[in-house]
Amino acid sequence: MNQTHIHLIITHLPIFGSVLGAFVLIHGIWTKNNMTLIAAYNVLIISALGAGIAYGTGEGAEETVEHIQGISKSLIEEHAESALFSLISLIIVGLVSLVGLFVTFRNSALTKLFALITLFLSLAAFGIIARTGYLGGQIRHTEIGKNTVSPINKAGNGEEND
Repeated sequence: MNQTHIHLIITHLPIFGSVLGAFVLIHGIWTKNNMTLIAAYNVLIISALGAGIAYGTGEGAEETVEHIQGISKSLIEEHAESALFSLISLIIVGLVSLVGLFVTFRNSALTKLFALITLFLSLAAFGIIARTGYLGGQIRHTEIGKNTVSPINKAGNGEEND
């Protein structure tokens, strides 16, 4: 297993982890259950670690695909730039989650405030990292590109175009 394999496997963790952590946070806020908040913070911290691994293996993945015919170097660069913003956003979420863990363990009056702040940040980070994933997918998955032609004809009857 090389960096490309690790990159392709781990990139899904921060995407799904950030939104899953947000949903668990919503549930914890709604039920006023500190153990659920702690679980959400742990999911978000793991997602931030996954983002770090994904970013760290990105260069190796780039070296693997950049010489393949039909691969757009501009897509790779756009994905890499977006990945940096994703990493920064998830590091912030991870750090705020660490503080949220501490506040929640202390059963502080700030528990709900930190949960709400973390929720907002995790949803924002999800949007950023989902875009990064979309851009990364376009590198090899041409079916999600902007110039994809649908097999359904203009009449919409489901017959394939020739």
